[in-house]
Amino acid sequence: MFPSLQFLPRVPERRAKPRASRRQSAREAVRSRRVLVVEDNLDAVHSLAVLLKNEGHVVEFAINGYVALDIARAFRPDIVLLDIGLPGLDGFEVCSRLKSEPGLKHIRVVAVTAYNTDEDRVRSRAAGCDVHIAKPYDPVRLLDIVRTLE
Repeated sequence: MFPSLQFLPRVPERRAKPRASRRQSAREAVRSRRVLVVEDNLDAVHSLAVLLKNEGHVVEFAINGYVALDIARAFRPDIVLLDIGLPGLDGFEVCSRLKSEPGLKHIRVVAVTAYNTDEDRVRSRAAGCDVHIAKPYDPVRLLDIVRTLE
C-alpha cells in the first residue's frame, strides 16, 4: 500500500532571487520579468516555472486558454509563453484576444509549441505572437528570449 501523501516531508519553496546567468558577468543581475506560462501539460508547466523562477522571474501559469485570459488580466505579465495546441480556446485565439485588450496590448507573446510548419508560423504571427519557438526547445535560448524581449 502507498504511504499517505500527508506524511511526506514538505520542501519549502525557494524564493527566486535575481542572479547572474551563465552569459552575464557576476555583476549584472537578470532583470526580473512577470511571465505567464500557458501550457496544458502539467509536467511542462512545472519544469518551465522552476526554470524561470530559478532565474529570478515571477511566474504564474494557466492550463487552458480561458484561464490564461483571466490570469493575464489580473497578473499583467510582461511575457506570455504560450502553447498553441490548447484544449478549447487554442493559442492563436488566446494571443489574438490578449492583443486586442487595451490593458494587455503591450504583452510580448512567445509561441512555444509543437506546431511548427510554415503555415503555423504565419498563423502565430498573424495572431500577434512576437516569437515562435518549436518544441522541444533549447532552455538557454528560451531564457535568453525572456531576458531580452522588449
